[in-house]
This record gives sequence, structure tokens and C-alpha cells, in this order.
Amino acid sequence: MREIINLQVGQCGNQIGSCFWETISAEHGIDARGSYHGTSDYQRERLDVYYNEIDKEKYVPRAILVDLEPGTMSAIKASPSASLFKPDNFVFGTSGAGNNWAKGHYTEGAELIDQILDVVRREMESCDCPQGFQICHSLGGGTGSGLGTLLLSKIKEEFPSRLISTYSVLPSPKVTDTVVEPYNSILSLHHLIENADSVFCIDNGALFDICKRTLKLPNPDFVHLNGLISQVMSGVTCSLRFPGQLNSDLRKLSVNLIPFTRLHFFSVAGAPIVSKDSEKYVNSNIMELASQMFDPNNMMTACDTRKGKYLTAAAVFRGRNISTQDVDNQMHLLQSKNSTNFVEWIPNNIKTSVCDVAPSGLPVSGTFIANTTSIKGLFQRYATQFNQMYRRKAFVHWYLSEGMEEIEFTEADSNLRDLLMEYQQYEDATIDEAVGVAGGDGGGGGDGMGKEGEGGGGKRGPFLFNK
Repeated sequence: MREIINLQVGQCGNQIGSCFWETISAEHGIDARGSYHGTSDYQRERLDVYYNEIDKEKYVPRAILVDLEPGTMSAIKASPSASLFKPDNFVFGTSGAGNNWAKGHYTEGAELIDQILDVVRREMESCDCPQGFQICHSLGGGTGSGLGTLLLSKIKEEFPSRLISTYSVLPSPKVTDTVVEPYNSILSLHHLIENADSVFCIDNGALFDICKRTLKLPNPDFVHLNGLISQVMSGVTCSLRFPGQLNSDLRKLSVNLIPFTRLHFFSVAGAPIVSKDSEKYVNSNIMELASQMFDPNNMMTACDTRKGKYLTAAAVFRGRNISTQDVDNQMHLLQSKNSTNFVEWIPNNIKTSVCDVAPSGLPVSGTFIANTTSIKGLFQRYATQFNQMYRRKAFVHWYLSEGMEEIEFTEADSNLRDLLMEYQQYEDATIDEAVGVAGGDGGGGGDGMGKEGEGGGGKRGPFLFNK
């Protein structure tokens, strides 16, 4: 079986992770004590992907729960699902990271990392054929960002052939009030660019807007935000957890969605998302689901997809008696209507998948995963905030006092700006540039940027295509 190990780091990561396990346990017929009470063979056929069977009809999540302070762990241990998790897989410190990326990455986190890796190795040994890791964390605080990226780099170093997928919650002033969030975010993104294989970006600001605008919640809290995130995580992973679907493992998902190595940041959306008052007036058919999935207002990343272009996308539909022909027709129709929002040099760049098992409480649902160049707007926002503070060296002393070198700030900023340039180049590329037209008979050929070279008049694609 192709197992996946889930690591949840920091307060946000553990809250999301706990919500995720509650959601998929309900879908697989597993109660809060880990006992199986399912009614269908589908529910248990690929249970081993996320669960380890330790006794007949008894399952334990392949989860490692990590934090630098005991408060979050105490809350999970006091929750109804406490007995679901293996006690040895709780790894926590006592002092916390204090919203400081360097504290989580270099001092407090470094003291705990060996203990965490021992648990990771033990979980890997219990797998028959592990396919990779899934990390839940946030980028705004100290533990999820600092320790999360340290753990990411250590796992990549020790298990280089295994894929690492992250669910990264990006900060927003609408939900949190940590002043140093831009520093923590930029430093984390630097490591995610280099070490993660795929990153599902979830923006607190976008979640907040969905709760207020679509769900009509006057005062949304983290319970509502985490519920939205777990809904999407369930949809993204359903093709990994239930048999016979496209994108049935992490590698296939990556191959279908990542055209270039560094461009592995995804925006996600879920459907149906409707308020309680509107539920009875909404027709949950394929057309309605597809329309909601493509709606920029339902994207859980605060970027307007109309201001960029889709490189690739995947649409996952769940429910009984869903016609694959209807799905393909609807996707083709939407892609034709929005053709200007798709790059022209990747034909048929929407992959569809249909899963017969619907989520709990819904007859049908849809999940949309988009690799879109519009995400650069989100990263640009963090880069601007970062530079406004770093220009005055504000708060930098807190990071340097933990053993961090100042050059790491400039390296992280430079790496993110390079990524923004790459997104822009691929967004602007035409089909002729992408395939690379051969140079003429002259001496110079193209300069690699699609312009005429000095010696010859031929053109070539953008330099990134020809590396």
C-alpha cells in the first residue's frame, strides 16, 4: 500500500490536522477510538494510506503531532478524539517559539528535531511502501513556520526520494495580529520553494471573506476556518484514499499539476459553499459545482484568478451516479468560456476525476486545485510588507539573537522575487515562444528571451524554457 505520513506542526497545524482526521475518519467509518464501523468495502479498501491497522478493526492515524509548547497538545488530549492518536507520536517542547521564525528554526526547534525525526523513522518503518509526507502548518507564527521548514528540510535530506506535500496557511491581517508575519512568511516560502514538492496555499484572508460573504457568518472564528480547510483537504486527498481514481498517489498528482519544478504552489477551492439559509434553494448538480469551483470568490487563496493564467488544474467530483461525460463536457465548456485565462501552450490542461464516495452529509461535492500565475499577487503582497519593515531593519534583532544571519533575509527575498519573475514570464509566454522556434542562419541566434540575437535573426523561447 502507498502510505502517507501526516505531520502537523504548531498550533494552527495541529488544529487543522485534528479537523482533517475527524473529517476523513467519518468518511471511512472510523470512530473516535479508532474502531471501524464502515458499511462499504470502499471505505476500508485503501485505509492503509492514512491509517495503520494495529489490531483487528482497530486503526491508528499515521500522524505525528508537533509543537514547541504543551498547550495545543493538552487540548487535543482532552478532546473526544484523543484516543485516536498514538501517545508516542505527540512531540512537544515547553517554551514555545514566540512568533519568531528563527527561534523555531534554530534554537528551540533544533533542540526538538532529533526527537521528531526518531518518530518519523519509526512511522516509516511501519510502512510497506511509503509514498511521502503531508505537512500541515502555518507561515505566520514561529513554530509552524520555523520548525515546520526545519522539519521539511531534514525530511528532504533523509528521504530524498519521497514526495512532500504541504498544506500551508498563509497569514492575513483580517484574522491574526502578529506584526512580524511578513518576516516569518518570506523566510518560510524560501524553504518551501526549495524543499517542498507541492504546496497547497490556504489564505486566512480568503477564508475569512468566504465565511462573511458566502456563508453569511457575522463573526467567523477558527472553528469555521478550519472546517473549510478540512473540507478541501478531504477533497484533495479523496483520490488518494478511495480506489480507482485519477491522481491516485502524490506523484501522479504532481506530474499532472506541476509543469516546472519551482512552480508548485496551488490555489484550492471547494463546492458547494452555501449559507444555511440558501441550502434548500441551491441545485447541487455538475454545472452548479463547476461554476462555484471556478468562481474566484470561492478560492481559498486571496488572489484573483482573472488577473493571471491557469497553467494546469485538477477538478475532483464526488458523489454517486456522477456521469464522467457530464463532467468532461462541463469542464470543456468552462475552459472554452474562460479560454483567455488559460495558457495556450499547454493543451487540455484540466484533469478531471470522479469519486463514487461522497463526503459526509453531502450528496455531491467538488474540489478544484489550480496552478495559476495569479498567486504571484499574494506573494507580492508579502514581499512588499517584508521590504517596508526590512528597509528600516525593524525587529531584525530578535531573529539575529537566535543565531540567524542577516544574509538569510536578503536570500529569502531574492528567491521569492525570482519566483515572481518566473510566474510572470510563463504568464506572458506565447505558444511560439514556449516551443522555441529555431534560430536563423546568422551567428548569434536568439538571446533566450524571445528577442532577436545580435548575430542572427532567429527567435527562441524564454530562457526558462531552454534551461
